[in-house]
Amino acid sequence: MQGRKGGCLCGAVRYRLTSEPRSIAICHCTHCQRQSGSLFSFNLVVREADYEQSGETRVFIDKGDSGQPVHRHFCGTCGSPLFATTALMPGKVVVKAGTLDSLEGLQPQAEIYTDRAVKWLAPVAGAARFAQNV
Repeated sequence: MQGRKGGCLCGAVRYRLTSEPRSIAICHCTHCQRQSGSLFSFNLVVREADYEQSGETRVFIDKGDSGQPVHRHFCGTCGSPLFATTALMPGKVVVKAGTLDSLEGLQPQAEIYTDRAVKWLAPVAGAARFAQNV
């Protein structure tokens, strides 16, 4: 498998996913809204062993609803959010899908924190919806 590739806006950080995502989800939580500067974050969950990176990221340590830390990695040059790791999902990396070179073939399987989604945004066809995190 070639793997999906992606990176930040300026190209200082590049990555490759060596397997297909374990899950694909849209998150409407307020932290993802603020961190992305948009209405939601489109995320791929992959095993940490299946994520390869060149270039350095900076880290902002956030707290999720659980009170557990969320390590949000971004490019220190251009500020692009790239991925997050969380204590609630050890061994997993949550990749920001918008940083992929191609989104072809990716369909969200779930939407989480829909209780915080803007009301005028239509649900994603075929995606399960959860008011909170699952």
